Amino acid sequence: ILQIQNEIYGVRPDLRPVEPEPTPDPELDQQQKLFVAALDPASVKKIDELLLSFAAHNWRKVAMLVGMAMSDPSHIKGVPDIFYAQRVRLLVENGSLESQGNLQAMRFSEVRYASQDT
Repeated sequence: ILQIQNEIYGVRPDLRPVEPEPTPDPELDQQQKLFVAALDPASVKKIDELLLSFAAHNWRKVAMLVGMAMSDPSHIKGVPDIFYAQRVRLLVENGSLESQGNLQAMRFSEVRYASQDT
């Protein structure tokens, strides 16, 4: 079916569905900023380790990774999903994960373990 769809879109690109524009994740509000600023380094490390524990070698939506980490019984209560998404961006920056898509919008980006061959 996908092959037929792609052939049709090749002939009639106007029939291809329009992808929604990614909406960037909101910023932390003042209360959330105060909460995460009070986290000690060990707690932040725990969040990073939890995120990495749910990462995979195949692509996984950032929103899914964040949701899995926040659903884990060992997660730190009260930490907002936006902070988890920010930590994912830092894990990409430090080379622990690689990404595709717009990391500013967790629903429109994916991550996986960084390739060892780069």
